[in-house]
Amino acid sequence: MWEEWVVRAFARVNNNFLSYLPKVCLAKPSAEEDPLADVETFDGPGPWDRTLLEVEVEDPTAPAKDGEPARNRMLLFSANDYLNLSTHPAVRKASAKAALAFGMGPRSSAMASGQTEYHRRLENVLAEMHKKEACVVTPTGFAANTAFLSALGGVATHNAASRRPAAHEKIAVFSDALNHASIIDGLRMMERHHQTVVSVYRHSDMQHLDELLSNCPLERKVVITDSLFSMEGDFAPMLDLVQLRKKHRFLFVIDEAHTAFVCGRNGGGIGEVYGIEDQIDVIVGTLSKAGGCLGGFVACSQKWSDLVRVTGRPYIFTTASPLPVIAGAYAAVTVAKKEVWRRQALWNRVQEFATLTKHPATSPILSLVVGSEDAAIYASKHMLERGFHIIAIRPPAVAPDACRLRVTLTTGHSSEDVRRLVAALSECIPGLNRPADQVVARL
Repeated sequence: MWEEWVVRAFARVNNNFLSYLPKVCLAKPSAEEDPLADVETFDGPGPWDRTLLEVEVEDPTAPAKDGEPARNRMLLFSANDYLNLSTHPAVRKASAKAALAFGMGPRSSAMASGQTEYHRRLENVLAEMHKKEACVVTPTGFAANTAFLSALGGVATHNAASRRPAAHEKIAVFSDALNHASIIDGLRMMERHHQTVVSVYRHSDMQHLDELLSNCPLERKVVITDSLFSMEGDFAPMLDLVQLRKKHRFLFVIDEAHTAFVCGRNGGGIGEVYGIEDQIDVIVGTLSKAGGCLGGFVACSQKWSDLVRVTGRPYIFTTASPLPVIAGAYAAVTVAKKEVWRRQALWNRVQEFATLTKHPATSPILSLVVGSEDAAIYASKHMLERGFHIIAIRPPAVAPDACRLRVTLTTGHSSEDVRRLVAALSECIPGLNRPADQVVARL
């Protein structure tokens, strides 16, 4: 039924516009100048993988030198560049070539002249990676979620008998309590336009979700969830959600912001891990984290893709991503797929942290809750003094009594980095460290 509703909504707003829209094609560069030609990959890490891990930060407490603020060297454990692709030679080369050949590219909305063949090639490889018919690339991950939810709201509006959907024509959306702010804001936008009834289920509580779905009288139901929660570092119960999808026949939407390129043999995300790509209707993701670049995407059916392009306001009314970013992202996707060792190295670091501590680490996001805001700031200051860039996570990102340190591991971190990290953390987070005899036993 969802595909029928999408087709009907598209027919109400399209008026053959997409078929009329000319596809912008840039001057064909020579083989040496082609940004997407010859994406080089490697069998192991290189010095570039540490470029943005070993950084310097200004020290306001130290006296200035030659008129410049004093700096301290830090090891970065606070970024989301999980595979360290932002400094990969292939990404740098593709971005630089694109800038030299085309500057920033056409500066307009994708619906005008901003969408080029390079954007389309990136969309094609992302769709293939996630086993979907089509893909829409957006300037940010935030825009990807809000653009899709804007299009979802359009299903209610453009299938309604009058200008505003009646109560029974609205879409029932069930959202995990800890979903990302971009999902929350997108749902608020839908509520403002009287397109949806939103129900928030307790975090990863499948019994609660089942009850809410069972008691919902609306025909159009959607479940949306992060695949890996950015503040908790835990995964959504994907197999349980798939079973509920079979039972209740809802549209299943996941935000793969922290699992795209990180999970799965080929980097295809959580769906590839479980082999359930066909059970996930829409995948929203980002190119700004493990992709090492900037942007977002919506991988979906061709019908959903068409609807997002003509009704997703954050897509329509935003200038398309610059060509150097698109070229770099294309290279990053290619590298992420081919350099399988990067994912293995990342998950090795996760296992090492779990082995050395009592923390049940299951992902590269390590959420170390300390309680109050003051406690989190104190712990962060301690880590900064010890040479680790880790910041306190405070409201509104988390509840006032659940402030924490959020540590992120990457491919570029070494086993020795993890050992030093654990030693420093154990000085400000009581009970974190595992007794030495237990460490030896587990290793």
